[in-house]
Amino acid sequence: MKKRNLVGLLLGLFVSSVCMTSCDNDDDYAIYRPTALVTVYPKSADSFVMQLDEKTALIPTNMKASPFGEKHVRALVNYEDESELQVSDVRNVHVNWIDSIRTKEPVPTTGVDDAEIYGNDPIEIVRDWVTVAEDGFLTLRVRTKWGSGKIHYINLITGVNKENEYELTLRHDANGDMSDFVGDALIAFDLNGLWGDFQDDIKIKLNWLSFSGEKSTEFSLKMHPTDAPAEVRERLPLSRCVK
Repeated sequence: MKKRNLVGLLLGLFVSSVCMTSCDNDDDYAIYRPTALVTVYPKSADSFVMQLDEKTALIPTNMKASPFGEKHVRALVNYEDESELQVSDVRNVHVNWIDSIRTKEPVPTTGVDDAEIYGNDPIEIVRDWVTVAEDGFLTLRVRTKWGSGKIHYINLITGVNKENEYELTLRHDANGDMSDFVGDALIAFDLNGLWGDFQDDIKIKLNWLSFSGEKSTEFSLKMHPTDAPAEVRERLPLSRCVK
């Protein structure tokens, strides 16, 4: 039996069902697709801000408290702009839905046992609009093989190169849960606490073990501004299976 992309299959079935019920109305499906990737910053018990990029903050008009409590998390959101000036740095929006992404802090290298402690199972990084470094966060769409739905542990390791503090390694521990199904998940890492309040872009290098061997790439990253304003449905079902 041929391998199938589990996420592709699930999304395909979902899209097909939508098309069968509403073939002539693309707007019905548009609400299920995320319109942005944001960082959620709670401001008080009854307010929060969604940082769209390093300059633009979105203020929800139909929600008060963050659905994620006091956590700073990356999230997919579908929203409608309510501001007259959509190019403004602070914009009011109506949130149709919002879904958090597993957001973690990076961990320091052990120096010798990273593969044993954090895993050495292969993983792919998918080139996609949600694979991005912004607002001090590195968000990744990852792809690997899955089995029975156990938690897969994904960690970002710092201090792997004494000559380059901006070099990081992504490690994957499949928890013995790799089979023939290939699927995608999202995970994000908060890097804002690593290097202080930089105003300029930082060039970070990311290493990982893919199914075809060692790979690396670079991202240009700007940290979350300290003076920020105060004020697909593309779901990836396996995102709940990463930690």
